Amino acid sequence: MSESPTIAQKSPFAVNVTAGQTYWWCACGKSKNQPFCDGTHRGSSFSPVEYKADQTATVYLCGCKHTGKRPLCDGTHRKM
Repeated sequence: MSESPTIAQKSPFAVNVTAGQTYWWCACGKSKNQPFCDGTHRGSSFSPVEYKADQTATVYLCGCKHTGKRPLCDGTHRKM
């Protein structure tokens, strides 16, 4: 049986990203630095997900941690 991620919030996180930068999205939901990883997942089955910004823009990173388009929001939170 695999672990389920903790729902950090039931809406996406609007994040301003910079082209060429790498960001690490929290997949476990327990990071105190949401939506980014702070290492809280250590010792669990979760690993952060790398996101490389191809342009400077606002992106919507999943807050419920159940998206099918990790790390981007796909609207799954609306069904929870």
